[in-house]
Amino acid sequence: MSKKKKGVALHWKILIGMAVGVIFSLVLLSTSWGASMTSITVDGKEVDITRAGLFVRNWIKPFGNMFINALKLIAVPLILASLIKGVSDLKDISKLSKMGLRTILTYLGTTVIAVCIGLTIVNIIQPGKSIDEETRTNLVESSMGDAQKNIDNAAKQKENGPLQALEDLIPDNIFFAASDNGNMLQVIVFAIFFGIGLILIPESSSKPVKAFFDGFNEVILKLIDLIMLAAPYGVFALLASLVVESPSKDLFVALLWYAVSVVLGLLIMIIFYVTLVSLITKKSPRFFLNGISPAQLLAFSTSSSAATLPVTMERVEEHLGVSKEVTSFVLPIGATINMDGTSLYQAVAAIFIAQAFGMDLDFGTQLGIIATATLASIGSAAVPGAGMVMLVIVLAQAGIPEAGLALIFAIDRPLDMLRTTVNVTGDAAVSMIVGKSVGKVGEPNVLDWDDEYPKRKL
Repeated sequence: MSKKKKGVALHWKILIGMAVGVIFSLVLLSTSWGASMTSITVDGKEVDITRAGLFVRNWIKPFGNMFINALKLIAVPLILASLIKGVSDLKDISKLSKMGLRTILTYLGTTVIAVCIGLTIVNIIQPGKSIDEETRTNLVESSMGDAQKNIDNAAKQKENGPLQALEDLIPDNIFFAASDNGNMLQVIVFAIFFGIGLILIPESSSKPVKAFFDGFNEVILKLIDLIMLAAPYGVFALLASLVVESPSKDLFVALLWYAVSVVLGLLIMIIFYVTLVSLITKKSPRFFLNGISPAQLLAFSTSSSAATLPVTMERVEEHLGVSKEVTSFVLPIGATINMDGTSLYQAVAAIFIAQAFGMDLDFGTQLGIIATATLASIGSAAVPGAGMVMLVIVLAQAGIPEAGLALIFAIDRPLDMLRTTVNVTGDAAVSMIVGKSVGKVGEPNVLDWDDEYPKRKL
C-alpha cells in the first residue's frame, strides 16, 4: 500500500495566498490600464477608483467577503457547542470542588490579566494611529458603509445608563440573540447558564443532551477545518482588495507595529507565568522552562493546544513533578477554557482595527472587550484558526467593522503559532500553581520509554 503524500501545510498556503494577493494587485496597479481612474457610485456618492481597484472589487473581493461571512456564520454555533460542552464537562468539580474552583478562578484571572496587558500595550504603541487620514478614509469607504454604521452604534452606546451593559447581558429571546453576532455576549451568558443546568440535573437526564452537544461540537470543529481550507483563497482576495483600495506604505508599517504589539504582549505573558510559578512554587524559571519546552515547541508547530495536550500532560507530570490527579483535571480544562495568548491577541487586534478605522473606543467599550474576550476564550476551540473566529465575536460586540479582518489575516498564522505557545505555557503554569496549593507538587519522575518493560508479561 502506498503512503499518502502530504501536501503543502495550510499555514504555508495562507502565506503564499497573502504574497500572491499583494503581488497580483501591485502588478495590476503598475499597468497603464490598472492605474487609470474611473468613477463609481457608493451609497449615493461618486467615488474615484482605479480600474484595477474596480476589477478587484467586482471580481476578487467577493470571495474574500464570502470567507469572512463563513467565519461569522460559524461564530454562534461554535460558542454554543464549545461553551456548553466546556462547562458541562466540569461535572468533576463536585468531587474536586476545592481544586476545581481554584483552577477555574486562576484560569479566568490569568485571562483577564492577558487581555489587560494587550489593551495596555496597544493603547501605548497605537499601531493603527500611524495610518494617515487618506488611507483611513479609503478603508472606511471600502467597507461600504459597514464601518460608519458600527461607529454610529458605538456612539449611541455612550447615551445609555451606567448599568445598561449589565442589563444587556441577559437576553429576553435566545433565538433573537443568536441571530445577530452583535449580541454574542448574550449567547455566551446563555451557554454558560445552560451548561450549569446540565451539571445540576441527574446524569441520566443530562447524558443525551450532553451527547448531542458533544457531537454538535465535533461537527462545528470539522466545519472550521473545511472553512480554513478556503483560507488561502480568502486571504488572496482580502489582500488583493486591501492593496488596490489602500496602496500605501503606512498601512504596512502599521501592520508591522501591530505584530510587534502582539509579540511584546505574548513575551510579557511568558515572563508573567515564569515569575508567578517561581514565587508560588519556589521553582526556578530555568526548571519550569526546561520542563515545558518540548510542549511549547509542539504548540508552536501545530498551533493547537488540543494536539499538544498529551505532551503537555507528560511534561508537567514527569518533568515538573505535578501529581497525575492534578494534571488529569487541570490540563484538559485548560485546553478548553484557558486561551490567554488568544485573548491577548484579540484585544490588540480589536483596538488596532478600531484605530485603523478612526474609532476612539471609550473605557466602557474596552471593558466590554475584556469581558467578551475572557468569556469567549472559554468556548474557543483548541484548534488552529479558531482564534480568528473568536475575534469576529469580539469585534461584533465592540461595534468594530469586521472588514478590518483583512488587515490582520495576512500575518495571523505566525502569530497563531506564538499565541498557542503562550496558551500551553499558561496551562502548565496553572497546573503547578494549583498543584502547589493542594500539596500535589513533588520531585520530577522522568520515565524512559522502556521503564515498564520488565514488568510486563510476555
